[in-house]
Amino acid sequence: MKYKPLDTNKTYLITGAAGFIGYFLSKKLLEQGCRVIGIDNINKYYDVQLKYTRLEQLKPFEKFTFIKGDISDNLMIKNLFEEYKPNIVINLAAQAGVRYSIENPDVYIQSNIIGFYNILEACRHYPVEHLVYASSSSVYGANKKVPFAESDMVDNPVSLYAATKKSNELMAYTYSHLYKIPATGLRFFTVYGPMGRPDMAYFGFAQKYFADESIKIFNNGDFENDLYRDFTFIDDIVEGIERLLSNPSMDDNNVPHKVFNIGNNNPEKLMTFIETLEKCLSKALGREVLFEKVFEPIKPGDVPATYASTDLLQEAVGFKPKTSIEEGLQRFADWYCEYYKVN
Repeated sequence: MKYKPLDTNKTYLITGAAGFIGYFLSKKLLEQGCRVIGIDNINKYYDVQLKYTRLEQLKPFEKFTFIKGDISDNLMIKNLFEEYKPNIVINLAAQAGVRYSIENPDVYIQSNIIGFYNILEACRHYPVEHLVYASSSSVYGANKKVPFAESDMVDNPVSLYAATKKSNELMAYTYSHLYKIPATGLRFFTVYGPMGRPDMAYFGFAQKYFADESIKIFNNGDFENDLYRDFTFIDDIVEGIERLLSNPSMDDNNVPHKVFNIGNNNPEKLMTFIETLEKCLSKALGREVLFEKVFEPIKPGDVPATYASTDLLQEAVGFKPKTSIEEGLQRFADWYCEYYKVN
């Protein structure tokens, strides 16, 4: 197991620091005494107040520096690398969302392609010890072979979002090969938890319930062939990233670039996940919660199943997710009811 503790003398640059994963990762590193430079453009893709709430919880840490900026701003990124000279970069800034990429493709090219190019160029001109960047399980497209393994072909993305993430992997490989930048791509599998993203289904279901609205379930109402998702709790994701930060991996061609799945390795039926959320909200509120459900056809860009093989990551750094959906959704439900003061 190639895992060693974080070096608290190093400077960690985290892009997307006001985002869901970026916030929790920043907090974990700061709690260990690391110096963290956080950058985020605080865009309006979802409720900015939630992003500011996350940032407020990071402000008390003396070793935290926040810069409001966009990674697609090349000059700003160059100046940031020049001033802070980060040792390790974790690029989590990206325009997320499969369905939104169909409606608003421009922002995906701007953030996920141009922005990531700027990060790679900065890592080239201001050499870093390790670049970790966010990819996505969406790169697997409509693959029917499960579990998804890193060796599977991923040449057929079914959304622009997925195409940008596949492009990130190709760009990172090329820069690693040409300029010997140790880089690790992480294919995230449906991350959930407290302080999560309101555009995610579980969060939206809770919002709809408290607004006395029905929830839309895009599985055709076909319970026999329900959608499967590899729901991964935020704490497990953060632990996996933390284990990788000081452990660049070399592949067989001696190119310092590696891609890992980071998921729960235990997919659940969408309806099972929804029923569990109902139970967790019931427990948090002390009364029965039942969603009013409307079943609709699967949306363009959605895939039938996501299921991560995590063998490579476990072999590399000993990563093994341990949070059940019952525990994870209860923590979300408790947070949601307290944060939004619902009764």
